[in-house]
Amino acid sequence: MNQPSLKGQVALVAGATRGAGRGIACMLGEAGATVYCSGRGTREHPTTTGYYAGRPETIDETAEMVTRYGGVGIAARTDHLVPEQVEALIERVRREQGRLDVLVNDISEGEEHEWKPFWKLDLDKGFRMLRNALHSHIITSRYAAPLMIEGGRGLIVEIGDGDTLDYRQNLFYDLVKISVSRFAHAMAEELHKHGVAAVAVTPGFMRTEAMLDHFGVTEANWRDGGKKDPNFLNSETPFFVGRAIAALAADPHVLKKSGSLYSSWELSREYGFDDIDGSRPDWGRNFDIEAYFRKSSKTKVRWQISRWQEELR
Repeated sequence: MNQPSLKGQVALVAGATRGAGRGIACMLGEAGATVYCSGRGTREHPTTTGYYAGRPETIDETAEMVTRYGGVGIAARTDHLVPEQVEALIERVRREQGRLDVLVNDISEGEEHEWKPFWKLDLDKGFRMLRNALHSHIITSRYAAPLMIEGGRGLIVEIGDGDTLDYRQNLFYDLVKISVSRFAHAMAEELHKHGVAAVAVTPGFMRTEAMLDHFGVTEANWRDGGKKDPNFLNSETPFFVGRAIAALAADPHVLKKSGSLYSSWELSREYGFDDIDGSRPDWGRNFDIEAYFRKSSKTKVRWQISRWQEELR
């Protein structure tokens, strides 16, 4: 594959502490970008509350990894639910770099899911999920977009889960993941005339730090996790979606993709990149979504995502 070049470009990955956010930050660094890695967990202030309490990952570690991959990693402790902190972060980027080329919103819902009917769900937990994973994205884009508009170019990426409208088996989780994809489309409509693109991107089954722990494996022996769930054999590292974002950011015609929803595997087919281990996972070809829908849907009514905007072009 041709290595994308983001030399001289500046990126902000909101939610870069671990998982997809860390993988994306590192691969933007691999392409040569300066990457601000934001989140709440640092070595000085480790994560002590919520779903990720006690986990060892920090934005400091992510920033160091970005630099090792060839970029410039900058840790920026920020609570993206506090507008004043986000505004200060963007002003820091403006002051230190004078530009912002890429914003990636990857802040998650940060709660353990309850796989129950909606009338049995904990409302406080559900509303926290919406606030954590949607309000934070809106706040961050609200303050970052003007800096991109000033430059007349840029890319905003919303990281979701799934490239279909199939129900995700939990009301609040479903609303979060559908909403961030719709948010990308809404931003694209308003940003297009300013030369700024907005897209939604979904990874496949990711081998995040937490998922490796869940399966009781490491990256060295991750295939052993297939004994618990055969789908795990078709998983990808968080760096795979990172290379997808780097490819999009380096595409001079990315504005033509604005407003749509893409997957790591289909972008891999288009741009020709591999996962960091040299493989090319393809969740779309290896996971039978039709069989999953037939098994999981009770009504058998299926919503579909239309690619009409691409057809019109």
